Amino acid sequence: MGKRSAEMESFLRKHGLHSMGGYGPSYKGRGNPVMTTKLERIAAKAKKESTLQFTSLTHHVTKELIWKSLHHMPEDTAPGIDGVTATEAQRNFPLWADKMMRDIHQKGYKPPAVRRVWIPKPGKAEKRPIGVPAVADRALQRSTAHVLSAIYEQDFLDCSFGGRPGRGAHHALATLNEIISGKKVGWVLEADLKNYFGSLDHEWMMKFVRHRIGDPRILSLIQRWLKAGVMENEEIVRSKQGTPQGGSISVLLSNIYLHYVLDLWFEKSVKSKLKGEAYLIRYIDDFIVCFQYRADAKRFHDALQRRLGKFELRLEPDKTGLVEFGRFAKKHAKEWGKKLNTIYFLGFTHYCTQNKKGNFMVGRKTEKSRLKRSITKMQETLRYIRHWPIQDQVIKINQKLQGHYNYYGVAGNLESLCRLYNETEKYWRKMLSSRSRKGYVNWEKFQHIKSLFPLVRPKLSIPYGKLKGYVRL
Repeated sequence: MGKRSAEMESFLRKHGLHSMGGYGPSYKGRGNPVMTTKLERIAAKAKKESTLQFTSLTHHVTKELIWKSLHHMPEDTAPGIDGVTATEAQRNFPLWADKMMRDIHQKGYKPPAVRRVWIPKPGKAEKRPIGVPAVADRALQRSTAHVLSAIYEQDFLDCSFGGRPGRGAHHALATLNEIISGKKVGWVLEADLKNYFGSLDHEWMMKFVRHRIGDPRILSLIQRWLKAGVMENEEIVRSKQGTPQGGSISVLLSNIYLHYVLDLWFEKSVKSKLKGEAYLIRYIDDFIVCFQYRADAKRFHDALQRRLGKFELRLEPDKTGLVEFGRFAKKHAKEWGKKLNTIYFLGFTHYCTQNKKGNFMVGRKTEKSRLKRSITKMQETLRYIRHWPIQDQVIKINQKLQGHYNYYGVAGNLESLCRLYNETEKYWRKMLSSRSRKGYVNWEKFQHIKSLFPLVRPKLSIPYGKLKGYVRL
């Protein structure tokens, strides 16, 4: 199976980029039992032999796996540059799958360029690029990432979240909460990488991949995905840097890159040189580092810039900063007459507060721009559906409310959920009243409508009692 190497984890459902709980279906306990057993053996071997290079993996990327990956996509998955929809790809699967498999095994597969679309950044006028692969290629990416994750899930560290099974945003938030509340933390470095997905150096990327992967057909696939380029305004642009943000393989590759550039370096090299405790929490390219001492944090910040520069990465100065945060921050802020600091991570504003017993705890609320955006998008939806039958309107509204509660319903954030609910109620009544000249809906009539067609009320998806269960330390 291998030879020893000398060297050593949202766009949204409509674009087919939603999470599958990792890079693909979990290899443990699902699907074809023969395939599951084989991948479990690979995982066990990777865990046991941390420097083993796997040289024979392509045969695990089967037609059956590609078919399952294809069926995991919703019907409204956005097509790539070839215009083929998920439904069409499924219907014509026998026509293209055999050729794809032959091309892969002969190292002749040429992935199409990804279609670039721009989506707004939460609460900002600027937009960020997302790559939309062709549906067939996306299925192959998911299948390949699924096989490779059997190996890399054994390598990735506990500080890594995002694009990994059982290690999503809520796990990262719960872990951050546990570290700040229960460990010796006094300072927090918030870090933002400038154009991360567009800056990954292809040469370094392939060096990192070759530490574990020696199968020439898999390596050829990865190289071709990196070089496939993006299509925008009918023009294909290729680069020696970057991986289009959007495909399953991009998420895996980005996690591999920072595993070597940041995670291992922090755990194996940095922590041993510090005087106090330190903890890294990384969600794909978004990360926070917690320190016991300010001096350690300052030295790390300087070293971090040099380390990232070696691998063609840069910090975004305006979005990177060191703040005092933790159980003593409130006391110091009061003594020094300063405003209490907050930190921003994964759509939440985190702040220092105390529980009913007077003990320190981390509070959180939906980040202001995110909440404003959710309210704006809800209002856009309400305007669009105002002439629908009321029962259909309620179904649509409740879908959007529940989706918001599912992500933002983390312990301590009920007030923000209520804000969206109240704004939704208020604007819905306004839209119902605007349906005709004589259609004014007074408060009594509105209450009657709600009794017949109730809106789903705010509820925490992860209350304090469940938060502990999401911690990954």
